[in-house]
Amino acid sequence: MGFVKKLSKYIIYDQKSIKHDFELEETKSVDCNKAKNAASMDTFDSKEFKNYFDECPVNDEYLEEHISDEIENNKSMMKKIYNIPENSDVVYREFNITVQDENYQAFIVFIDGMTDSSIISNNILQPLMILSNIDIKQEVKDVGEFIFNRLIPFNQVKKAKDFKDVVSNINFGGCAVFIDGLEYAYTADTKKWEHRNVGEPNSETVIRGPQEAFNEQIRANTALLRKILKDKDLTIKGLTIGKRSNTPCAVMYIRDIANESLVREVLKRVKSIKVDYIFDSGELEQLLEDSTFLTAPQILATERPDTVARMLAQGNIAVVLDGSPYVLVMPATITEYLSTPEDLNIRFPYVNFVRMIRIIGVIIALLLPGLYIAITNYHQEMIPTNLLFAIEASREIVPFPTVIEIILMEFSFELIREAGIRVPGAIGSTIGIVGGLILGQAAVSANLVSPILIIVVAITALGSFSIPSFSMSFSIRIIRFAYIILGSVGGFFGIAVGLLLNSLLLASSKSFGVPFLAPFGPITNGKYSDKVMRKPMWKQEKRPDYLNTKDIIKQPKISRGWTQSDEIEEGDEDNEQ
Repeated sequence: MGFVKKLSKYIIYDQKSIKHDFELEETKSVDCNKAKNAASMDTFDSKEFKNYFDECPVNDEYLEEHISDEIENNKSMMKKIYNIPENSDVVYREFNITVQDENYQAFIVFIDGMTDSSIISNNILQPLMILSNIDIKQEVKDVGEFIFNRLIPFNQVKKAKDFKDVVSNINFGGCAVFIDGLEYAYTADTKKWEHRNVGEPNSETVIRGPQEAFNEQIRANTALLRKILKDKDLTIKGLTIGKRSNTPCAVMYIRDIANESLVREVLKRVKSIKVDYIFDSGELEQLLEDSTFLTAPQILATERPDTVARMLAQGNIAVVLDGSPYVLVMPATITEYLSTPEDLNIRFPYVNFVRMIRIIGVIIALLLPGLYIAITNYHQEMIPTNLLFAIEASREIVPFPTVIEIILMEFSFELIREAGIRVPGAIGSTIGIVGGLILGQAAVSANLVSPILIIVVAITALGSFSIPSFSMSFSIRIIRFAYIILGSVGGFFGIAVGLLLNSLLLASSKSFGVPFLAPFGPITNGKYSDKVMRKPMWKQEKRPDYLNTKDIIKQPKISRGWTQSDEIEEGDEDNEQ
């Protein structure tokens, strides 16, 4: 054995691990204000400020500098801004241009992976490097105009006069061409980066209706909405959010429908956001909403273009953020979270039936555990005698009081749901079987909970699954625990107090100036009734009154012309293609 140990020591452990303790050094502070105050193209290459320029980042003051007519200054500035050549994905290429026997130095800068290299080669570099040598019988008065009009055939070319404009174009997938002697640079929109194709919705599936969902590219998302709403008054205002991320954002509304004060308020809130980075519409939602402490959501987040188009047509505002497959729609009232995109696509008797099922599901998800505790602890007279005996018999051997029993089961259910979401899909169904069947049966067999409580928790879970909105489902799940405690403390009186406080809280909250409980609290004017019980399509004549839209009429009183006359009127010919 000793020989084997020695042999294994030399074979397996012949190299001893070297311990390397790394300690994070403290960053030395650099007085960047000195360089900031001396921001000037004239002092850029001076020895006095060279160290400051090397160690300090490029501030906005530098970016606002005008482009110099000396190409060496522009080279130094662009290399400093993009840390060239350390930045491996930034392409920097120098070349020469000939304009009527006179050579001009030039260089191009773009980011590899975000641009279309074939467009840059065929439409920008080849014309500048090859076509410029062709003898053109034209007197050149302005070199810049000659290059712009004759040597760059690409259609999306602009002139940028400061480095800030140049950098914003390059960061968004464009390229910049600097030419010696010109006090501006040419920027071209050449973006082409990898993105997910338009697919099916994951969280808002429907049986009858469009099957397209947003993806992470802002221009693809706005194009999806343009494809549905072919309206000349659909307006898209482009903004950027994030000091460092410069995330593109689009505020969308229909100009002749949306309330102007609502548009101004949305633009004001979006423009006022001062953060370094923003990556998803979920972060933007938390920065825009009225109350961050209210559990109920106040902005609708959807991945369906048809839902956004429908709400834009009724006067809402949409905010599209690049990099997020969810679009924010505001203002949102409580009724928006209880309807599904399918409600418009199926006949109105079916809609009213499923809406009633959905509302009952919400009530069950919110109140059933609390009511069970209140009835079993305080109001046993409300239960039929035989059922009461059955409940007491099932609880006879359970050592815990009802409130502990139900909180234990609710917490276990939330744990199973959270674990099922976090694990990969192939294991998710296994967790459901283990948690729901095996653990539930084992808990009953071990006399930790009563069988009837398993039924209560299961029905509550089914009710919460019937809520269309994921955010509203979260809110119901949180408030449910409050009703469980109130029911165990005060019975029906405690639940009544909870309902009163919850109603007051929701009634006092607003979403972009619109009461959250509208059109029921306060009751608004108008006959728009597609909130709880839907009317037939031909009876939905007005937009929601609480949005105060410019055009309240959505369709004429007689929208089905064929019910009045068999002849096609002149105005109806516009609908023919």
